[in-house]
Amino acid sequence: MTREIIATDKAGRTRSPLSQAVKVGDLVFVSGTTGYTASGTIAHGDFGAQMRQVMENISAVLEAAGSSLGRAVKMNVILARSADFAAMNEIYKTYFPDGSYPARTTIEARLAREELLVEIECVAEAREVGW
Repeated sequence: MTREIIATDKAGRTRSPLSQAVKVGDLVFVSGTTGYTASGTIAHGDFGAQMRQVMENISAVLEAAGSSLGRAVKMNVILARSADFAAMNEIYKTYFPDGSYPARTTIEARLAREELLVEIECVAEAREVGW
């Protein structure tokens, strides 16, 4: 199977040594994505600003891989504060308006930088897979 590194200038970037995503076969593995904007700054404001930025970043990376949020099969959400769980759910569900949600795990943990409030990683189908 070929392995393809996915990168886009439309999603937030960090200086960390990682790929935004790696495409292998029919799957796209999106790295843990935070609220960095395309200009390299963290989305400022409340939790909601960072959560929306994270989802927009994941969407842009999946698009660059030829996929979309609608093809996501698994999300791992890491919250810096469990108190943001309800707000995360409200914003999250707006990105899946048909109610077809991927499998998901949500945990609370300290993130790499104090100002980061949420990080999400994603696995998605790279293309339509016929059964």
